[in-house]
Amino acid sequence: MRPVRFAYARPRTAEEAVAELQRHGPQARVVAGGQSLLPLMYQRRERPTALVDLGTVEGLRSLHRDGDALRVGAMTTHRAIETAAGSEVHGFRVLPETARLIAHLPVRVRGTFGGSLAHADPLAEWCLLATLLDAEVTALGPAGVRTVPVTEFLLGDGRTALGWDEILVEVRLPRPAPSAALVEFGWQEGSLPVVAAATEVELAPDGSVAAVRVAVSGVADRPVLLPGAEKVLVGAGSGEQALAAAARSLADALDPPGDAWAGGAYRRELAATMILRSLRASVTRAGLSAPARTTLQEASR
Repeated sequence: MRPVRFAYARPRTAEEAVAELQRHGPQARVVAGGQSLLPLMYQRRERPTALVDLGTVEGLRSLHRDGDALRVGAMTTHRAIETAAGSEVHGFRVLPETARLIAHLPVRVRGTFGGSLAHADPLAEWCLLATLLDAEVTALGPAGVRTVPVTEFLLGDGRTALGWDEILVEVRLPRPAPSAALVEFGWQEGSLPVVAAATEVELAPDGSVAAVRVAVSGVADRPVLLPGAEKVLVGAGSGEQALAAAARSLADALDPPGDAWAGGAYRRELAATMILRSLRASVTRAGLSAPARTTLQEASR
């Protein structure tokens, strides 16, 4: 099957991209790698009247530190993040690790960080990690630049706060996350996960949990932060029994919908397992890295 006919634009600047969206109207779509949109067009599940390709827009491929924060340009590929090293990702080791979980190499070479967030698949790894790390999304539209917290940006399956005439230009991760870990379960290697969990833990000097964040995908129409994580974990031990009990408690509070891939009860059980595995990894990393305790405690308040 072939996609329906469409106009095609390759702007050179972000401002030109916005102007092209305005020229072609609300049925135009942005291409930021095309690894999600183009297959849907070939299936005719998406029928845009025009494509605005960001592949030649200057300045959108970047990965750099800004103080403690990490700024990721919208057109930065999964592969570029996967192979990043040095000061740019110091304290953000979870980014290259997560990139390696995404699909297969050809997809990672062309797919982009910003494209994944803008596509807003509720199972996408970057959407989950951005939720865990309090990401801020920068968009450019006719009215100029605006910044949106990721929890307000992701509105549901395939829905974001982007206007039809706006483009995502950058994502900012505000603080290092040396203990963060993301784990997932999928039916086969390279597929989107059925359920995934991402956690960040800090330990007190006595080994108990001082601060924690837990986010899960595959249990709602977008990744969700679990507000009960602090209640069941802060002040508790970080041993296997305490972590298992906390993971069970957090999963039992979920009410995931079922679908053709997995029933709600099955997703709840998977969530318990993924949360536990992620907590184990985060606790291990927290024991090896002391920095940033205050920042995570402040972020959890």
